Amino acid sequence: MKKSLLAVAAIGAFASAAQAQSSVTVYGILDVGYIGGTTRIQDSAKGNTAGYNNGTAKATVNQFGQGAEQTNRLGFKGVEDLGNGTSAFFTAEFALAPQDQALSGNTNGGLSNRQTFVGLKKNGIGQTAIGLQYTPIFNAAAATDVGQLNNMTGNVIYAGSTGITSAGAGTNNLGFTNRTANTLSVQSANFGGFTGSAIYTLNNKNQTETISATPATVGGNTNASGWGLGADYTYNKFYVAAAYQALKQLTVADGTLANTNTWTNAQAAGATAAQGLASGNAVNVQDNQFYAGATYDFGILKAYAQYVSRKATSTISTNYYAKRQAEQIGVRSYITPTIEAWASAGLGRYTSFGGTSAQPTANFNGWQLGSNYYLSKRTNLYAIYGQTLTSTAAIAGSTVSSGLNNYAIGVRHTF
Repeated sequence: MKKSLLAVAAIGAFASAAQAQSSVTVYGILDVGYIGGTTRIQDSAKGNTAGYNNGTAKATVNQFGQGAEQTNRLGFKGVEDLGNGTSAFFTAEFALAPQDQALSGNTNGGLSNRQTFVGLKKNGIGQTAIGLQYTPIFNAAAATDVGQLNNMTGNVIYAGSTGITSAGAGTNNLGFTNRTANTLSVQSANFGGFTGSAIYTLNNKNQTETISATPATVGGNTNASGWGLGADYTYNKFYVAAAYQALKQLTVADGTLANTNTWTNAQAAGATAAQGLASGNAVNVQDNQFYAGATYDFGILKAYAQYVSRKATSTISTNYYAKRQAEQIGVRSYITPTIEAWASAGLGRYTSFGGTSAQPTANFNGWQLGSNYYLSKRTNLYAIYGQTLTSTAAIAGSTVSSGLNNYAIGVRHTF
């Protein structure tokens, strides 16, 4: 009888050990409020046709919206101590849409995956992980962006806009690629203020493709891959970070230069259009991106400086490319212990070469003002206003310019 009891106890102890977890955290953000804005596109070739009034198209947004200051999300993360300074960790994070009927937005069939990865960490050396993860540029920008990568227009680095759709306005992912799937990442521990990171992404889906043409051609592959490097350094109140990533998407089997004016992520998901360039999924694109940012804490305020450059080049012919560059400065400060404010201003330019357009070049500038009133450590009220203007550019014989303003008042709760 005693042996039976001992056996049962041993089995129970083994089962408990197998299910043990040092720590599991459920976290999230819920951000809702009023969002408004107006966008105007001026095209001298349109006149009074196709919805244009004297060449001007205008769209206005007035709604109770979501995610102005931060994207809504629900996440789970955990760490298990494996002993001898080694631990295993995981993160599973999904987007939420509190204003839509569907949990992750009406346009999604299920949960929209923001991050999902598993990794190992060794104290004093670093860590590695595999899965859907943020890129080195996103991590560097998150640490050095004055607006903390909010989703409002006026930030020329992150290029966001909430509740407004416009081909001539800023859209998230325009400045750089936020995340990549099928990614191996490594990150070093802190050595004398320095840390380094790297990613390698591999979505190597080779398949035979049939191209509808006369005569029909067969061949080619679908292949998304790339790599990235990042580093940062902290010295007292000074912090600087820089990152570079090169991503490639091959999606066309034949040798023609179809849709050469594409501006998009190297990964097919999240494709967006630049001013005057065609939108759509990536088509034989080599996407090179660079970011550098720095902060200095003066005590009464924190100063920010940023630079981003992105060039998407056709892999069939390097004579076809689209390029975006932007610079931005800003300050962030607590006016009182519960009231925080920030301001930023920046400028940039679009350039492209090749294709059917008349080599469009456009300049843009933007600025943003924002404030938080903290009701507690986890709940705050916010007000944000931003504006972006894009100068005229010669596109297919037309003169095009655009302007966008975006404002929001809301409440954000973190848990």
